[in-house]
Order: sequence, then structure tokens, then C-alpha cells
Amino acid sequence: MASSAPAPAATSRLGKVVVAAMAGTVVEWYEFFLYATAATLVFNKIMFPPSDDPYAGIIAAFVTYAVGFIARPLGGIVFGHFGDKYGRKKLLQFAIILVGVTTFLMGCLPTYQTVGYLAPTLLVLLRFGQGFAVGGEWGGGVLLVAEHSPDKTRGFWASWPQAAVPIGNLIATIVLLVLSGTLTDDAFLSWGWRVGFWLSVIIVAIGYYIRSRITDAPIFIEARERDEKSAQQRYGVVEVIKRYPRGVITAMGLRFAENIMYYLVVTFSITYLAVALKMETAEILGLVAIGHVVHMIVIPLVGGLTDRIGRKPVYAIGAVGAAVWGFVAFPMFNTQNPVVIVLAIVLGLVIHSFMYAPQPAIMSEMFPTRMRYSGVSVGYQVTSIVAGSIAPIIATSLLSHFGSYIPIAVYLAIAAAITLIAVVSLRETRGASLHEIDRIDRERLRAESGAVPVVEADPGR
Repeated sequence: MASSAPAPAATSRLGKVVVAAMAGTVVEWYEFFLYATAATLVFNKIMFPPSDDPYAGIIAAFVTYAVGFIARPLGGIVFGHFGDKYGRKKLLQFAIILVGVTTFLMGCLPTYQTVGYLAPTLLVLLRFGQGFAVGGEWGGGVLLVAEHSPDKTRGFWASWPQAAVPIGNLIATIVLLVLSGTLTDDAFLSWGWRVGFWLSVIIVAIGYYIRSRITDAPIFIEARERDEKSAQQRYGVVEVIKRYPRGVITAMGLRFAENIMYYLVVTFSITYLAVALKMETAEILGLVAIGHVVHMIVIPLVGGLTDRIGRKPVYAIGAVGAAVWGFVAFPMFNTQNPVVIVLAIVLGLVIHSFMYAPQPAIMSEMFPTRMRYSGVSVGYQVTSIVAGSIAPIIATSLLSHFGSYIPIAVYLAIAAAITLIAVVSLRETRGASLHEIDRIDRERLRAESGAVPVVEADPGR
């Protein structure tokens, strides 16, 4: 049975947990997006051999960008395993330190003109470390909130860490906007870009302090104590794939179009506007910043909507919208009218919200507590290898080869169709009890030992 509304003290405690989860997510996505923007505006010019092809350096920079996505599933597997064993809080504190150190060191990197190929080599290594940390961050952050949330309002509360992503992106955009707007092009390329990476130290310190003030959810503490008394202490990626393959595959399908669309809207659009349309960097960043503000506001609203009408219909709206966006947005970009361009970016991020906001609640309701961190991390992060990591590369290559946006729009539409199939196959889990999911999981384990009959696991309605 779904839980009732929380008492004021419980609401206050939940609010602190939300702030703690958001603080770390802001830090990690500030740094992750800082790299994404720098890959388009800076790294393509100073970290790789010069080329006459304007897209060559960008593609090379996006390849190093993709390394972070390749590292994310590994981070999700490692953090998920130990997070299910020792707790969400401890792993989240380690993640925020790791991403802070790697990002600061990026600001210290020498250029290709100084050390040759050692520069992109070091960049790749640091990018891998950054991706590893972010891979462990998302699952722990959203679960910290989801496992503290009441059943009836989990969609709303668990969407707040998602809203922290555009906040982090917005801060990164503003930092780069101020630096690029106040410095000459030569000064920005020689040293100005480094300041944004160095500022991560301050944000990391604040995020770490806030996270030190909260605890793991009672449901996790109960599950860990129960496992410590039992001989059946099973967790980790192998166990979750073995026991809940449908949940993992469905999560990956849900993630596919969402991840591709996001990086087309916030990363590739910068490339398209700067290279294909020759717009100024400061103007582009200003338009993207407006989109991040709207994104931040819309995500919790959509999260609340999933509690009222269900996870599936909301997600389906997002998938259908993603299929259409590319065919509408690029003609809007081509007008070179700032108002029309920002409307296209905002439209993309609003559509994205309908897929992004429901994910924490949906994925947390797919798996029992003993393997939830591993389950959501694998389902969420593995997809990024074949989705977001290569989306800017594919889009840039298509644009370079065909000289048209149509193939890019078709690419996104195909991805949206795959996600829509996953939505159709999804069990509706609005209002599901995490305690009930754990009970069913325990009965399945006991049934395997011959103690009780198997109970079919379906936490949805």
C-alpha cells in the first residue's frame, strides 16, 4: 500500500536529503558540461593537431568527450556494487572528490603546441576519471532521494536531482560566458578557459560538506541489517542482470532517445550554431543558458505529473516529441533569429524533461533495495556508450558529410522509436511500495531455496 503524506519532520528531513543530492549533482554536472562546452570552443583548437577542416578538431574533441561516457558504466558498476553493500552516502562523498580532482587537473593541462600528443593523452586519462566518478554519482544521488520519498510523491521528489543537472550546466555556461565575454579570444584560449575548471574546487567543497550532513534511507539500513544476518548476501551487477534482466533492458531502452536528444540539444547545437551558422560564442552560450533555466523549472513539474497520471503516459509524450523535434528545431536554427533559436532550444529541453524527470522513480521501482544501486546504474550508464557519447560525433559527421540537418533529425527519430517501444513494454509503477518490492524479492529468494512458493514480482498497478 502506498504511504501517506509525510509528517513535517519527515518532510524537513527529506528536504535536506534533496538538497544534499542536488548539491553533488550540481558539482558533477557543472564539471561534466564544462568539458562538453570546452570541447567545442577550446579543446578542438589547442589540444589537437591543426587542420584545415573546421569539423576535424571538433570531432577529435568529441571523441575524448566520449571517453567519459565509456567510463561511466564502469563507474556505475563499481559504485553500484559497493553502494549496495556499504551505503549510498559514502560512495557519493568519494565520487564528488574524484570528479573535483580530475576537473581541477584538466585546468592545468599543457596544450598540443607545448607537449604534442601528450596533451590529448592526459586529457583522455582525466576525462576517463571524470566519467568514472559521474557514472557512480547519478545512481547514488537519485536513490538517496527516492528511498527517502513517500510512495505517492516519489516521482516529484526523485526528479529534483535531475533538475540539478541543468543548474550545473547553467553555472558552467555562465562561467564560460563571462570569461569569453570579458577576455579577448587569444586570452580566453591561452588561459581564460582554465579558470572555469579551477573554480570546481570551491563548488566541490560546498557539495561535500552538504553531503556529510545526511544519512542513508531507513529502507536501505533495514535491508543491510537483514542481509548481514542472512547467508544470502547477493548484490552487484551480475546478480541484478541475472534476477532482473527485464528491468535492466527496459531501463536502457528508456534512456536511449533521452540521452541522445540531450546531447544534440545542449552540445551539438553549439557546434551547429557556431560552425554551420557562424554565430558568436557569447551569443550562443547566452541562448543555451536560457534553455537551462527553463529546463530546471520544468523537470520537477513533470516529475509531479508522473505521480498524478502515471509514469508511462508522461514518458510517451517525451518520446513522441523527440521524434519530431529535429525536423522542427533545425529550420528554426537556420533562421539565425535569436528569439526563434532560443525557442527551439527551450522546446527541446522541455520535451527532454518528459523523459528525464520520470527516470529516477521508474528505475528505483524496478529493483529491490539490495541491488537497486547496481540496477539503476547499469541500466542508466551502459546506454550512454551507444547513445549520448557518440551522438555529437554522429551528428557532426552527418552534417559534415551531407551538409544537411535532415539525416540528424532522422537519427533522433529512430532513437525515439526505440525508446517508445521500451515505454510500451514498461509496467506502470506509479505509487509502488519499495517495501513491497523488497518483500517480493525476499519471497523469490526463499522460493529458490524451497521454503515458499514463488511470488511474481510486479510492483506496479
